[in-house]
Amino acid sequence: MQEHITELQKYAVQPDLEKLYKAVAGATQGERQAQAIVCGAMIWSAFASPAGIPLVFDVIADAQLGKPMPHNNCNAPCTPLPDEFWRAFVATVEGPEGGYDATSITVTVAALAGVLDANYSGLSEAAAIAHPGADSPTEKTVPPLLALATLEALPLGSLGRDLYSMWVDNGFDPEVLDRQAIGLEQMSPALRYLNTRILQMHDVWHLVGGYQTTSLHEIAISSFQLAQFGHNYSAMFLATGATMSHVRTPQGFGLLMQNLAESWLHGREAPSFMAIEWEEHWHKDIQTVRSELAIKAFKGSFPPDLLEQLAAVA
Repeated sequence: MQEHITELQKYAVQPDLEKLYKAVAGATQGERQAQAIVCGAMIWSAFASPAGIPLVFDVIADAQLGKPMPHNNCNAPCTPLPDEFWRAFVATVEGPEGGYDATSITVTVAALAGVLDANYSGLSEAAAIAHPGADSPTEKTVPPLLALATLEALPLGSLGRDLYSMWVDNGFDPEVLDRQAIGLEQMSPALRYLNTRILQMHDVWHLVGGYQTTSLHEIAISSFQLAQFGHNYSAMFLATGATMSHVRTPQGFGLLMQNLAESWLHGREAPSFMAIEWEEHWHKDIQTVRSELAIKAFKGSFPPDLLEQLAAVA
């Protein structure tokens, strides 16, 4: 593990985008150094340069999909990655003895924000405000919790009722994480609004965006959200997941990159989900919502439950 991390530290700096673009092909073929270059760039953007996230992920996605290189240079402001971060990151990649579940990995990755350079939060706030998909977050009021009774009363087959059923039938928490427990109130204005709305609407976007609640599609919707509004946690989650693949299952790295690239493109091409008042569409069925808002459901190259299928035969 330490050998891999030492190599990643070498590449977790402001990347040469041309080298990054070229590395993607080798990374998908299992080349260790190429994977380290890709993971290093993802780690740098996620944990040191929020404004660099669109630059890095645009290049990775377009290289994976065979599109021309979208950017020539990367001059985004950044912070250093402290030793404390690397220690916490190694522990996160190693994970608990029994592995992660959906909640524990979310909490663990989110906690990495607490060991970043002190200037990171300011860069993150500025990047959030500047991202076009964020839809002027400092001008909005933090939304209240959704009322389950309101959703339950909606017609069967409606978006709101489907959301209610998704939560109740699967035992899901309406906002995944508790707002107070993760300190949303202490965040700067743009990040407070964006993170609250993302927690609140994550499952709505699963339904409307066509993302299932499987491991592969949770990765995909993170890439979608990242493309939509530069969501820092999503970048952290993807960088951590890519590093886990690089260290543990390098032969599966290409699958991860393809899934990430396709959902990133989906996020880039979809209308701004943050600009939509979803509560106004609760009473409509999902197909009507998609039609009215010009939203296409995600269609990836792999079966949504592919990772579960592979785990079952391992």
